[in-house]
Amino acid sequence: MDEIEKVDNMKSKILFAGAVIGALTGIGTAYLLTKNAEREGEELAISTGQGLKLGLLILGMLRQILKLDG
Repeated sequence: MDEIEKVDNMKSKILFAGAVIGALTGIGTAYLLTKNAEREGEELAISTGQGLKLGLLILGMLRQILKLDG
């Protein structure tokens, strides 16, 4: 196997692992949000402001992950 194939294989493994981790994180978050809403006896609703905060937190987290490499 030449060097290019090894790099492509590693990229595929990293992308697959990232997809699995992202999916599990999303499912876990949704589960916790719904359980919290059930426990408090409320309907699950995320306001625009909460959605914006969440989006900015995720972008900040991604920025920190990108800094890990450099």
